[in-house]
Amino acid sequence: MNKITREASLSPKIDITHGAGTQNSRDLINNLFLKYFNNKILAELDDSAELKTSANRLAFTTDSYVVSPVKFPNTNIGRLAVCGTVNDLAMKGSKPKYISVAAILEEGLDIKLLEEIVKTMAQAAKEAGVQIVTGDTKVVEKGQADKIFINTSGIGEIYDKAKVSSRNIKTGDVIIVNGNLAEHGVAVLNARHNLGIKSDIKSDANPLNLITDKLKKFHPHIHCMRDLTRGGLLASLVEISEASKCEIEIDQNLLPISSQVKSACEILGLDALSIANEGKFICVVPQNFAKKVLAEIKKHKYGKNAKIIGKVLNKKQGKVFLKTEIGTRRILKLSEGENLPRIC
Repeated sequence: MNKITREASLSPKIDITHGAGTQNSRDLINNLFLKYFNNKILAELDDSAELKTSANRLAFTTDSYVVSPVKFPNTNIGRLAVCGTVNDLAMKGSKPKYISVAAILEEGLDIKLLEEIVKTMAQAAKEAGVQIVTGDTKVVEKGQADKIFINTSGIGEIYDKAKVSSRNIKTGDVIIVNGNLAEHGVAVLNARHNLGIKSDIKSDANPLNLITDKLKKFHPHIHCMRDLTRGGLLASLVEISEASKCEIEIDQNLLPISSQVKSACEILGLDALSIANEGKFICVVPQNFAKKVLAEIKKHKYGKNAKIIGKVLNKKQGKVFLKTEIGTRRILKLSEGENLPRIC
């Protein structure tokens, strides 16, 4: 697949929008990094790269976590880092096996806070069934980082019958999401700015392989999976539609968004579809398998609120449409400006 480009020049300076899942983020990747790093594997632009060895197909991924604050409702940056990497591997139809952990520590970091984060990482890895097998530690002067930044990489074994890619979606496919949207981003934003929004909104950072491992019996009928991190549901759907050249429609009446998140988004002027999640994914399957896949997802505690939210329309120009509550349709596009920075 060729990279997606548009006629736009990069700004001369990096700003916060380049890392927030906006159109500027995509321009930076497509027009700079892919310009120099491009190869067939990287050009897929999936959550993980598929690497072929003589005996296996492996999924390989890496990610960095700079969330602020490092502690937020329900968990901290440690669980976020482990679950984020595990989830990227799971979205390729693989069984996550091993991860690395590299930590950049700011001078003056409280050792008790560091121990809490490391302990949380160990607990998350145990829950996900992966081993932390290598790593690195660096310390920078005070003011050169924000307490702690974490990089994790991971390797998983792709299931034999798995054929999971954005390019594989087809007309008539159904889109399933495993639960309520935007909880992570709203929880972090509330904690960061002390907004005083009184609610039980918590981060949804959870290992999704506990669900996707149960879906392997539906391979190769699962065409695509994508976790809804930076840029939220909207960014993922735009990426998939552009990669597949398919039109996608989601139904506003079907979107699982809690009343508390809706209220918070209305107060703050935010779009829940563009807010990051850390324990949510979409699964794209043929219509005749949709009910079975949905039922399997709903069996798990991290999928109990799963819903069918839309469908793939046709193979035309890649666009995403929202069927509104009153029955009209409008095109959804990525924001040019700032989403919520440093959410993951």
